[in-house]
Amino acid sequence: MVEQIVVVGSGVMGRGIAYVAAHRGFQVTLVDIKEEYVKGALQELERIAEKGIIRGKMTTSEVEGLFDRLRLSTDLAEAAQQADLVIEAVPEQLSIKQQVFETLEANARPDCYFATNTSTMSPTEIASFTNRADRIMAMHFFNPVHLMPLIELVRGLETSDETVAALEQVARQMQKETVVIREFPGFVTSRISALVGNEAFYMLQEGLGTPEEIDKAIKLGLNYPMGPFELGDLVGLDTRLHNLKYLHEKLGEKYRPAPLLEQYVKAGRLGRKTGRGVYDYTNREVTS
Repeated sequence: MVEQIVVVGSGVMGRGIAYVAAHRGFQVTLVDIKEEYVKGALQELERIAEKGIIRGKMTTSEVEGLFDRLRLSTDLAEAAQQADLVIEAVPEQLSIKQQVFETLEANARPDCYFATNTSTMSPTEIASFTNRADRIMAMHFFNPVHLMPLIELVRGLETSDETVAALEQVARQMQKETVVIREFPGFVTSRISALVGNEAFYMLQEGLGTPEEIDKAIKLGLNYPMGPFELGDLVGLDTRLHNLKYLHEKLGEKYRPAPLLEQYVKAGRLGRKTGRGVYDYTNREVTS
């Protein structure tokens, strides 16, 4: 039974996963390499919780309970020793993930489950950094984690049925819906999202319309909750570009990144996190 969860990485996804897990009753440790990172994440989670109270989504006592169950740490080895489940949410670079999972393997109990929040990478390859491939799978959350209802569970080559059942139960306790799929580059959602977002950049590059017009067409014409540029700015255009490069390598020409997207990233226009992406957020209301 999973009661203690360690989340590795306090960026947008990691802190969101930690927030939802603590809200739904798990004891959670959020880990990152620097104290300033986890403290910054805590401040952002306090802001989200405050908005939840204002909007009537959470009570003051619920928020107090959430933060009572949330611990911050910069010591991954120590945190892993107490974990029933570790969810990795570090940047999409294999070398970083390898360091994390080798540390986890050396310190976590043999019965601890490992999950990776990767949106494109191979859980089978990630599992090779450990001696417990049967207890590892991808657990792909969506941004913003506290609002998005789905977790995409992706089996690696050796993932056991027991592991799938355990992580499905964790997702249910988090009040999330799940799909369980087998590993293939990009899974389901990232393959579709990358194509739509990349095609939108080709449209913008060709002068087909303004970002606002393209986003509005997709939202109202196809019933998407967010336009591709709004979503790209939220996720981070650097993340979108990295995923496209990976899918281009694995799946071929249809995923070749639009040159304009590459230009935006080179210019440092990465989205909300830098204040400017496709849209300028310096004087733009950002909701979450």
